[in-house]
Parts: sequence; structure tokens; C-alpha cells
Amino acid sequence: AATKLASAEKLMYFCTDQLGLEQDFEQKQMPDGKLLVDGFLLCIDVSRGMNRNFDDQLKFVSNLYNQLAKTKKPIVVVLTKCDEGVERYIRDAHTFALSKKNLQVVETSARSNVNVDLAFSTLVQLIDKSRGKTKIIPYFEALKQQSQQIAAAKDKYEWLVSRIVKNHNETWSNVSRKMQSSPEYQDYVYLEGTQKAKKLFLQHVHRLKQEHIERRRKMYLAMLPQAFEALIPDLDEIDHLSCVKAEKLLETKPDFLKWFIVLEETPWDATSHIDNMENERIPFDLMETQPAEQLYEAHLEKLRNERKRAEMRRAFKENLETSPFITPGKPWEEARSFIMNEDFYMWLEESIYMDIYSKHQKQIIEKAKEEFQELLLEYSELFYELELDAKPSKEKMGVIQDVLGEEQRFKALQKLQAERDALILKHIHFVYHPTKETCPNCPVCVDSKIEHLISSRFIRPSERNQKNLLSDSNIDRINLVILGKDGLARELANEIRALCTNDDKYVIEGKMYELSLRPIEGNVRLPVNSFQTPTFQPHGCLCLYNSKESLSYVVESIEKSRESTIGRRDNHLVHLPLTLILVNKRGDTSGETLHSLIQQGQQIASKLQCVFLDPASAGIGYGRNINEKQISQVLKGLLDSKRNLNLVSSTSSIKDLADVDLRIVMCLMCGDPFNADDILLPILQSQTYRPSQCGSSSSV
Repeated sequence: AATKLASAEKLMYFCTDQLGLEQDFEQKQMPDGKLLVDGFLLCIDVSRGMNRNFDDQLKFVSNLYNQLAKTKKPIVVVLTKCDEGVERYIRDAHTFALSKKNLQVVETSARSNVNVDLAFSTLVQLIDKSRGKTKIIPYFEALKQQSQQIAAAKDKYEWLVSRIVKNHNETWSNVSRKMQSSPEYQDYVYLEGTQKAKKLFLQHVHRLKQEHIERRRKMYLAMLPQAFEALIPDLDEIDHLSCVKAEKLLETKPDFLKWFIVLEETPWDATSHIDNMENERIPFDLMETQPAEQLYEAHLEKLRNERKRAEMRRAFKENLETSPFITPGKPWEEARSFIMNEDFYMWLEESIYMDIYSKHQKQIIEKAKEEFQELLLEYSELFYELELDAKPSKEKMGVIQDVLGEEQRFKALQKLQAERDALILKHIHFVYHPTKETCPNCPVCVDSKIEHLISSRFIRPSERNQKNLLSDSNIDRINLVILGKDGLARELANEIRALCTNDDKYVIEGKMYELSLRPIEGNVRLPVNSFQTPTFQPHGCLCLYNSKESLSYVVESIEKSRESTIGRRDNHLVHLPLTLILVNKRGDTSGETLHSLIQQGQQIASKLQCVFLDPASAGIGYGRNINEKQISQVLKGLLDSKRNLNLVSSTSSIKDLADVDLRIVMCLMCGDPFNADDILLPILQSQTYRPSQCGSSSSV
């Protein structure tokens, strides 16, 4: 157990620096008799005192020691105020101790709490010899250990505070109660005291507040460019305004209060606005700070750069439009050196110029094609000598190019020879098949425009609309859908094409017909697998199967296709002629028997009310699904059905036209500058206007 220093009724101690304050201390008188003292701490102040001579102090201490030594009690010399100690004083004090029978010396500092406990424990050890000898540590070494201990305690205490205190509005009284039982708090208070603990807490709270304010400031500064974009986007309005004048301009804007808030008290970071998390508007006094001014200058610079870049774009486009070196089809690599300069590279990336150049090329190519099409129409006599439906020979193409070669509109497509030749072939096809589909202006052909204009003025009866859609002005064309799964449709389409001429013509009863095939093998509800498209109106459908699965696919597809047109005006797919065909299942003799598949096919054909073709017919060649005779039989049936529809339409048209009072013939050319609406609207707006009962979709 620790030895207690007890000296009941001892003398009262006075500090000489506090003379005149004796009445503030408890007064006790020393009684007569022996004083029970077991040891003495002989204190020497080693700091530089005002109006005090150290040598006089040392002389006093020496005399005091002589009196204490007579008691034969242990004495320890204690050097006080070593945190402000003078080196000579300390050295002289140690010399004094050595001269007095090697007195032990402890260097202390009450202010820093260094070696204070050590001074008492050293004296206790001298009094009680049974205790282990105490190691005396020099002041600076003890100070270092003390600092390390305090630093460790401080780190733990700061960790505790950071874990408990998350809000800058916390109070010391509330938080200190929470930390009262924590060892980290207790250890630090023991070493440094409550006031320092409170000071660290306040520093932490201040730091939290500053971090919170900085987050809000960053948020406001991030919003500021958006506010500038919304309120002052026009460079002409602010180009020569300072930030101060711009502030006044901002206040006049209708949406000013949507972006800013004017506080009664300033600065904003010293008001309660920092804790108003629901209001994210920018405090207007923030505009007076340097970061806000820099953002305003950046906004100005951005607008100026955008204007300059727009000017560069315009200048580049003007270069493209005026440069004689920019021709249709010229690659960017060839054109770049003629149109680029240093200013262009300074303001915009090359990719932007390439994009502008690409769009310009698209425009001039389209224009060149239109002008070349006009050239072909002007030289129509070049194409009269061709045989009907025949492709021009190389010699004929050479003649055409020689005749047109001197024309500038021909030369304009010099770098697009393949497209130019394709336009010539397309024009030839149009000359011999002048339809909406082959028109060079498709899909803005005048015929299409007129039909759309007339049909938009009234609704025809559904059955009449059905006949109009089924009828085709060109009886020499057959549109055929081929429906099959797992490659059946594509294989049959290829086999039929193999029986056609080079230009997809098929001979039926000695006459050529243009055959258009649309093989479908997927979900018919998807646009890519639809029976009908804006440019393809089917006249019939071949349904192929070679297994239960493929037969089920055919049935489901037909039902889906019919369901998709129920209730629509163009529901002719409900009555589309169908032919169901069982094709060879190559390389597979197991599984379903031929008899079973035929029986199932006949049942489905009866259900769908369509024709069923038996695959047992002779004449099927190696590698073919169905023979040429069956193909001709199907196409002939579709052709007869098509003729009947056209006959009904033609008869109705002649009868209706016989009753009309006035016939008007108008000739409009595709590509003419005036609009068909300007010509037809005066007629269509008439009170007596009504739809024609004939089959034509452009008759009223």
C-alpha cells in the first residue's frame, strides 16, 4: 500500500506571490509540542522571476536545508517551473544538491504536470526503505513521455467525439453527459482537464460547421452556371457588363426568385439559412464572392467561345458552298486541304468539321441526283430503242454515257459512278414500268400524294376498300408470300427464282409476269415479318410444312395475321388466297409418316378453306421441295383471281364514268415546285364533292 504523508495540524503554506490574500485560505494554528513530519520536499524555483535574485534564493534554500538536516529526515530537492527554467539556475541547483550529501533532485513542472507524482513517490521511497527504488527521470525526457501519453489520450478522445458528434448544432452539456462513462473521456480529462476537453469538442463542432458550409457553398457554386444559363443566356445583353452590374440585371429577371434568395442578414454562412436543407436556392450575397465572380467570367467566356464556334461553323459551311473543289462524292481526305485553315483547327475539333462536311455531301449528292434525273428525262429518246423489259447491253450503256458525258449534270457524279449507273438502270425500269413503286421520287410520288389526299377526305366502305387494295393497276405483277419454318420459305423462294429469268420474270402460258417473293419464317406480328408492307400488297400465300411443328407454325401465323386486320379498313388479308403444301423432309425417313402428315394437312386446309397440294405428284427433281408444275398451278390460280378482281373494278369504273357530268384530266410531274394540294383542294372543298363508287383510289 502507498505510504500516506500525514501531518495533522501542520503549518499553513503561503505563496509569496500572493501576499495579501492570506484571508482567502483556511487558518490553522500549530499546537505546542513535537511536529510529526517524515520527510521534506525542498523546492527551488528555477524560472526567471521578476525582481528576484536566484543566488539569494539559493542562499535561503541552503540555510533552510541546514535546519532540516538537523531532523535527520529524508530530503528531496524539487526544481519547480522547469517549463520556464533557466539552464544556469538548474545547473547551480544540481551543484547545490551534490554538495549536500548527494541529495536526490527531481525536475518538475506543475503547469505541465511533469514529474509532480515522481517527486512525492521518491520521498516516499526514502521514507519507506521496503519500497523499490524510484527511477528519477530528467525533466525533458519526462516531458516527452508526458506529451506522448497526452497525445495518445487526445487521439482516443477525439475519436470518441467524432463518433458521437455528427451535427454541428450539438451542445457541450449534452455531449459531455453521453461521454461521462467512456474511458477515453475520463483519461483525457484526468491528464488535461475538463476545459481542454471542452475546447477540443468546440473545435470539432466548428470543423463540422465549416465542412457543412463548404458543402453548401459547393452546391450553390455548382448551381450558379445553370442559373446564368437560364437567366442571362444572351451574350449581347451581358457582353460588357461587370459582375456587379450583372447582379442588378439578374434581379430584374422574372425567374430570379426561382434560382436566388435574398436574405435579410448577411453573410449567408453566418445565418440559419445554412441549416435550411429544404431551400436550395442560391443566397444572392454569394454573388459578391470571388468564386462567383470567376463563374460569371467563365459564363461570359463560354458564350463568347460558343459564338466564335458558331461563326467558325458558318464560315466552314460557306467555304463548302463556295469552293469549286467540293464536288459530290469527294472524300474528306481529298477536300480537307482545300477548305481548312488554322483558325478552324483552333476553335473546333476535326470530327465536327467532318460531320458538317458529311451532311453537306449528303445535300449536294441528293441535289446532283435530282439534277441527273432531270437530265435523264430530257434525253428520254435514248431509252426508246431498248427492247421491252431488256437490260441495256454494255454497248448501249456506252452510247448513253457518251451522249450524256458532256453534260455537267453527268460529270457532277463522276466520283459516284456506281450510283450514277444505278440511276440509269432505275430510270430504264421506270420507263417500262411507270408505277408509284418505280418512280424516282418514291415515296413522294405525285400519284401517292394524290391518293393520300383524296383518301384523307373521306372513308370508303370497307368492302370497296378491300377490292381497291386487292386490285393492282399492273396485271403483269404477282406479289407472293411464302410462309414456312426452319428455312422452308427461303429454300422455296430460291427454287422459284431459279426458274425465273435474270430480271425476276416468270413465264405463265407463254406470257411474262413480274414475280415478287416475300419469304417469312418468323413471328408475323413483327413488322419485319408482316405479310403486308407499304410497298408490298400480297396477292396470295404459299404455306409450307414438313412436320407437325411447321404445320402448327403455319396455322398460328395465318390466325395472327388475320387477327391483326380485324376491324381495320384494309382487312383484305382475311380473304387472302392460301395454298397449303407438304414438302419433302430430306434425309429423315423416321418419325411422322407421309400419310399422317397428308391427313393432317387436308384437315387444316379444310379449316382454313384453302387449296392443298399432294406431294405425291410425279416430276419432283432432286433437291427440290415442289416441282415446276405445282408452282405454275399456284401462280395461275393467283393470276385468275387477280384478273377477276380487276374485271369487277374495271366494269364498275366504266359504269360510274358513264354517269359523270364533267371529266377533268390533270397532269402533274413528280418534283414540280408547286403542291398538288393547291390544285385539288378547290375541288375537294366543294359542297357537292363525294367519293367515286369506282375502284380507283384517285377518283371522286
